[in-house]
Amino acid sequence: MIALGFTLALGGSYVTGQPSTSGDTPARLVETVPGMPPVPDAANLYSETRADKLSATAAASVARVYVPNLQSNDVYVIDQATLEVVDRFRVGVNPQHVVPSWDLKTLWVTNNAEHRTAGTLTPIDPTTGKPGKAVAVDDPYNMYFTPDGRSAIVVAEALKRLDFRDPHTMTLQASLTVPKCAGINHGDFSIDGRYLIMTCEYVGRLAKIDWRGRKVLGYLKLSGGGIPQDIRISPDGKVFYVAELRAGGVHLIDGDAFKETGFIKTGIGTHGLYPSRDGSKLYVINRGSSRIGGKPHGPGSVAVIDFATRRVVTTWPIPGGGSPDMGNLSVDGKRLWLSGRYDDVVYVLDTTTGAVRQIRVGKEPHGLTVWPQPGRYSLGHTGNMR
Repeated sequence: MIALGFTLALGGSYVTGQPSTSGDTPARLVETVPGMPPVPDAANLYSETRADKLSATAAASVARVYVPNLQSNDVYVIDQATLEVVDRFRVGVNPQHVVPSWDLKTLWVTNNAEHRTAGTLTPIDPTTGKPGKAVAVDDPYNMYFTPDGRSAIVVAEALKRLDFRDPHTMTLQASLTVPKCAGINHGDFSIDGRYLIMTCEYVGRLAKIDWRGRKVLGYLKLSGGGIPQDIRISPDGKVFYVAELRAGGVHLIDGDAFKETGFIKTGIGTHGLYPSRDGSKLYVINRGSSRIGGKPHGPGSVAVIDFATRRVVTTWPIPGGGSPDMGNLSVDGKRLWLSGRYDDVVYVLDTTTGAVRQIRVGKEPHGLTVWPQPGRYSLGHTGNMR
């Protein structure tokens, strides 16, 4: 008999999982928060981001890479097939990230106008690659979406605040001040969607957020303090990986207990984190500088962690030095696209060989996104897909 997957709705929450094929040990089920899509595979929450899981909505998009350039206040558009820049358009002041919306229909450029009060979000239509009219919002350094898709979460870094907004109009719904999280910038959600963990770059700690209750559940000071950057959850939902710029590696965090459980050394200036398409590996981006700023041609690299063993299995240096920062994978997972933060280039890495190609872009490229990407919905950032 063939075992089939199943989904049950209980009390407004989804209980999901895969039944055991052995008949001995039942599979772990995940009870998600109301409105959040189910988790088909509790052993791999990235199961729906495989290469063969491209949604019809995302598939209607042109295959492009969108590169926000922090200092030149523009977005470069690269054709994924030809590796050539095919467009360039001006946006707001200090564009930081290009963020796919929860429904995969819009890409938002977060222009936080650093040290000013002129923050905006610029929408891009991914079916044409063209920008629309900007929306004024406070200090949009980064942006995420709640697992139920009902709110965008604008990360107002300078204000130590999370602003919950309508995901389409960006009208303000509510604000949450996170006073002990100076440098609040990157986050990820638990496997069931109950809580959000944010990194606090300037004070070496994490903040755990009850996003539905709009309250801070607590703070965790990382050993040695440090400069935490990106954060991503493991496929089984048991561990959060936190990139630590100063120490050059990733902290392992038990999210439920909210405690530190380990550390993996990866390279100099650890910054970005991207799971492979099959959910077996984590690409760890080492920017080449252990300080918040950096110089061109640093000892930048990409380390590959095996999720099962929690060990670095290979490291790819940037030839001639570089400053890989943020990006994401192509649909097939064969190319890893990364901004070269202090070298004004984009790196295209072959995920089989580690070979690198470079494309010249604007001044200080930051949180680029590759589009389309597989997945049912986006939790934000440069494509935290589920």
